[in-house]
Amino acid sequence: MQTAAQFQSQTSGSGLRLLEVDSVHGPIMGVNAAWRKLLLQVEMVAPHLQIAAIEGEQGAGKQTLARYLHEHSLTARLPFQRRDAREWLLNEADPSQLSGFIYLDRVDLLAAPGQNLLLAVLKSMQDRLTGRALVVASSHVPLRQMASQGLLIPDLAFRLTAVRFAVPPLRQRKEDIAMLAQTLLERICARYQQRPVVLGPGALARLLQHQWPGNVHELASVLEAALLEAENGMIRSEDLLLPTYLEARTEPQQQRTAPIENLQLDAMIHRHVQYVLDLNHGNKLRTARQLGISRSTLYRILGNEAILTH
Repeated sequence: MQTAAQFQSQTSGSGLRLLEVDSVHGPIMGVNAAWRKLLLQVEMVAPHLQIAAIEGEQGAGKQTLARYLHEHSLTARLPFQRRDAREWLLNEADPSQLSGFIYLDRVDLLAAPGQNLLLAVLKSMQDRLTGRALVVASSHVPLRQMASQGLLIPDLAFRLTAVRFAVPPLRQRKEDIAMLAQTLLERICARYQQRPVVLGPGALARLLQHQWPGNVHELASVLEAALLEAENGMIRSEDLLLPTYLEARTEPQQQRTAPIENLQLDAMIHRHVQYVLDLNHGNKLRTARQLGISRSTLYRILGNEAILTH
């Protein structure tokens, strides 16, 4: 398998937008047409933005796109600040003091009081017409859809989505999976100070068959777990811990119908967290990092026994 640098040198001048890597936050570019179009849109409008929204599934690459937006904006020399929208509104949302690139996580979780407060902040920002700050709202759910369902103040939805970037899920970027896997493997090996590992025969085919509900984050988690099983510098097809999950998705409908209590949000979150924990062979620190939550939150989701067995 080629390195990312070798791939770039061999494909330069081909007219394709190449895979570039943000060494901290993930792969930035790929060859998928929708992803390339999205990046071109960012480059075009970034210097003129004050407010924007980035929407997409968990793990699809919203923060990666936000950092690309930051690099091309007028705030590029100012800090990139990632904030939980709720905590930011409670502690930092003073329009007169806003500066730099402010990436607000999970705006879709704001209750009515928080929505009203954010709307007031945005109105104040737009009245001041300053380029010192750029506020980008992140949401797993389309914000205009939420407004149409009465879940979000319409004026807030319209202000946030006047410029809106929709990040495609990984299952719609299958042609990028080989490059993403290659780049993620190189980074994981470097972090563990291991020699390079490649995908063996059949491994890539299995990655391409998976639907990746957890998107790029799930791909990174699967590869990190597989690295621990790899032998002789090669990840085999059987090292990729996907079969059980795929069988659960493809079994007959009548066999997978669950009691209604198992469809509650808490139960679904618990199952996903347990899935990622299994991929990491019970390593709770790595699981929490990949889920983007604290260890205390992980323990709370898994229950008190997680603390006792850590």
